Amino acid sequence: MGNEEFRAGMRKLAGGVTIITSIDSTGQRCGLTATAVCSLSTEPPSLVACVNRNSSVAAVVESTRVFAVNVLSFDQQDVAEVFAGRAGLVREERFASGKWRAIETGAPVLHDTAVTFECELAEIKEFGTHLILIGQVAATHLSEGRDNPLLYGNGAFLTAAAVA
Repeated sequence: MGNEEFRAGMRKLAGGVTIITSIDSTGQRCGLTATAVCSLSTEPPSLVACVNRNSSVAAVVESTRVFAVNVLSFDQQDVAEVFAGRAGLVREERFASGKWRAIETGAPVLHDTAVTFECELAEIKEFGTHLILIGQVAATHLSEGRDNPLLYGNGAFLTAAAVA
């Protein structure tokens, strides 16, 4: 099986849209849009996030050992596009999109997400082109009324209606 066939197959796997953020020792923020995030354990609360090893986020997280996973709401597609690099902005420039703050770990937290997990890096694994970040959750921030997550699948943003 070739890489193109694999990529085409993975496009069929819809995922929640997140922005993974961190901050370096000089206070410069960085972030990227990702769908490769999942829960790992409830004891201790932890998650897995996969980022390209060549991204600024990978280098900063390796150094500072903190990151946040901002799970986007259905109406935050514009922020996802900026952090996916589609606006041509890099690092700190991307944070002009959305309202950001620092709370527990210092990693940038986006206002009005469905949920944000602030993490301390517990472990990092290298595999192929990516780093697998295992984050122990230091804080969870839920937003009232933000239950409809933004999804991405088959090359497009999607929304999921709440099932009654």
